[in-house]
Amino acid sequence: MNKLQGSIKNIVTSESLSLVYIDINTITITAIVIDTPTTNPLLKNGNIVQVIFKETEVIIGTGINHQISMQNKFVGTIGYIESKDLLSKLVIETLAGKITSIITTNAVKQLNLTVGLEVTGMVKTNEIIVTE
Repeated sequence: MNKLQGSIKNIVTSESLSLVYIDINTITITAIVIDTPTTNPLLKNGNIVQVIFKETEVIIGTGINHQISMQNKFVGTIGYIESKDLLSKLVIETLAGKITSIITTNAVKQLNLTVGLEVTGMVKTNEIIVTE
């Protein structure tokens, strides 16, 4: 699991859902949670929270300008690659911290991923868990 620490910057609520904006160093990421500030005391501006997401939910793109709907983008360089027959593990050094991604080894080959290459790790808003 990827675990990062940040502080809640803003919360937008509609019915029983909240879109939570979290600052992690110079990066703002978003998480959608089935809770509101009135039902969960953790959801307050300024609160320090842990952001958790699975390695298998990190999508890799080369370059830095991706025109896609994913809000959470971590630009960095590949610091480590471990490839097996089917799956590969990448560690990306970003301003938010180290992000681990598990993708297919075929994808590593197709994208010509190598240590030192600049990439963007992307995570869908609904895959982010916010906790204490």
